[in-house]
Amino acid sequence: MAGATMNTGKYLYAVIQAREDLGYGEIGIDGKRVYLISDDHVAAVVSDFSQERIRPERRHIAAHQAVLKRLLEKDSPLPITFGVIASSVKDIRRILTLNRKSFVKQIQRVYGEVEMGVRVSWDVPNIFEYFVNTHADLRLARDQFLGGSHAPTQEDKMEVGRLFDRLLQEDREELTHRVETCLKSCCLEIKSNPPRSEKEVMNLACLVGRDAVAKDFEAAIFEAARGFDNNFTFDFNGPWAPHNFVDIDLIS
Repeated sequence: MAGATMNTGKYLYAVIQAREDLGYGEIGIDGKRVYLISDDHVAAVVSDFSQERIRPERRHIAAHQAVLKRLLEKDSPLPITFGVIASSVKDIRRILTLNRKSFVKQIQRVYGEVEMGVRVSWDVPNIFEYFVNTHADLRLARDQFLGGSHAPTQEDKMEVGRLFDRLLQEDREELTHRVETCLKSCCLEIKSNPPRSEKEVMNLACLVGRDAVAKDFEAAIFEAARGFDNNFTFDFNGPWAPHNFVDIDLIS
């Protein structure tokens, strides 16, 4: 991707199905006007940007996300990773031409769909102690290797740690399967992302029909949550552009 030149750079937010430019207003990065550059099939959503690079500052990321949110009102956008800048309209049109087949295929795949996030976490003061209390084999290992009057060796600690890690992963897989079973009837796809912390059970991205979010998806979340006790918290968020369900590897 060529760097932007003064007064001609184009910052890319997303790709959508080609249509008449609605005029999104001055909602882009640095308050710039957001508009379309189209060919006969797809359109790039852009704003002017005069620098070669953009810093990942909070205000810039917020503006990027605000544009995607606006697009979601009427389109099924293919979101572009933050920070992509083309040098000119000519460059944009070349990108659209070279990537047209992939863009059209992916737009058709996510048409009418939005992404919803689901996170489930253990809501306990100490995750290790919680597992000791709920898994007899870990409790026995803790008492055997870490209890008693002698100081545990490094190998003793590692043995208990390995068992804890295995049980943690097994529980995550079993609990994730339970939730996905409840959600699959209202989701086109579900992607399981790696947990972001030790206490996080699952971090799911769900591709959901736009019209199904307020009714079917939320009902499925509450149905799934009823199968968990007060040691767990559920959080769902969205709708978002389908970041986890598109693969924008630009050929330029």
